[in-house]
Amino acid sequence: MGDQDLSTELAGQGYQLTGRHSAVKLCYWTKESLVRGRDCYKGRFYGIESHRCLQMSPAIDSCNLHCRFCWRNQGWENDGVMPEYDDPELLLDRSIEAQRRILSGFKGDASVPLARWNESQSPRHVAISLTGEPTLYPKLNRYLELCHARGITTFLVTNGTNPDGLRALDPLPTQLYVSVTAPNAAVFERLTLPGPDGAWRRLLESLEIVRGLATRRVVRHTLVRGWNLGWVEAYAGLDSIARPDFIEPKGYVYMGKSRQRLGRDHVPEHEEIAAFALRLAHRTGYRVLDESPESKVVLLGRSAEGRYLPGLAPGERPVRPLPMVE
Repeated sequence: MGDQDLSTELAGQGYQLTGRHSAVKLCYWTKESLVRGRDCYKGRFYGIESHRCLQMSPAIDSCNLHCRFCWRNQGWENDGVMPEYDDPELLLDRSIEAQRRILSGFKGDASVPLARWNESQSPRHVAISLTGEPTLYPKLNRYLELCHARGITTFLVTNGTNPDGLRALDPLPTQLYVSVTAPNAAVFERLTLPGPDGAWRRLLESLEIVRGLATRRVVRHTLVRGWNLGWVEAYAGLDSIARPDFIEPKGYVYMGKSRQRLGRDHVPEHEEIAAFALRLAHRTGYRVLDESPESKVVLLGRSAEGRYLPGLAPGERPVRPLPMVE
């Protein structure tokens, strides 16, 4: 990592730096899953086991957006280029080692079942997000391949402004999240503060690409009151380009570095997100399948099929689709 000050700050915030441009951080829901048996909404929606989920980034100091709502550190300027990068084999091994170090203190905790802790030592899911834009890592394909070879499913979260990176994905991740956080170019410029010119155009190009990818595809709308909450027709038009399997309207959470850019009044209530989701469902023809009020997120989909990751029994968690929106 080129910025020593950023490295020091990240380490102080609990990030385990695993290479020149990568890190692992304990997810709140991994701890909740171990201590209280509670999974995050990805468990409710898709069958992810939070205590076996590893949250990491292969591009912690590389991002071409500076989103106001982002809770991560910002300040890096790599312009989407990694002149030096770590081998994916080393990256995966170090990520798993870091996760085990983070979780080592939970062994012996009376509130953590030993069997559950033992399971946590063998991650079954890797969430490739955390911070930065992961598609900028040149060896991402090999990293995905290694994860899948070890029986680890992959969640790849992208801001969608690197269509060439999406086009080059081989193999595809188990699940692909594309963040669509603005209804139009003007709001996009004000809210995400993109670096290079043409980021909005590239996002639209990515949505076209996503439409044809043979994996589970999710479009996420992170909604900030007073900034991008509304414009249902415009969001529906963008969703119609990608035609994802699922759409997740999700409320902005006031946390981390975002508190330096936004205020508490920008945090929507779950009822606002649910109302937006109902209107979006009506416009897109999707159904409201589920919701998680504590995470301020609603799941929309064309059907309840395909919600569970490979290797999980379909009946492991109930599917409770709600009626079509009138």
